[in-house]
Amino acid sequence: VRLVESGGGLVQPGGSLRLSCAASGFPFSTYDMKWVSEAPGKGAEWVASIDAGNSTYYRDSVKGRFTISRDNAKNTVYLQMNSLRSEDTALYYCAIGLIGSSGTRGQGTQVTVGS
Repeated sequence: VRLVESGGGLVQPGGSLRLSCAASGFPFSTYDMKWVSEAPGKGAEWVASIDAGNSTYYRDSVKGRFTISRDNAKNTVYLQMNSLRSEDTALYYCAIGLIGSSGTRGQGTQVTVGS
């Protein structure tokens, strides 16, 4: 199993980023996937999930700003992040599973929101 995230970076408050997670080594289309954030002093926090049937779930603080999606033909899950805030600054990683912050995961991609 391999999960490789990309798309992070430095963005100003109010800006947008699109994170990608390329998956391999397992039947991606049949698995639920999620994004988790890890900020200094906060620990790992679940952000959003998409199940194998494309139903989506979000942490309250990102509802209306973040969108999780998947492309099973490309074995990739995405996280579109809009209206970014300083408190969104964290390492973001994708993982297998629907809820919680645990599960097989990638190395992560850093998102920093600031001027």
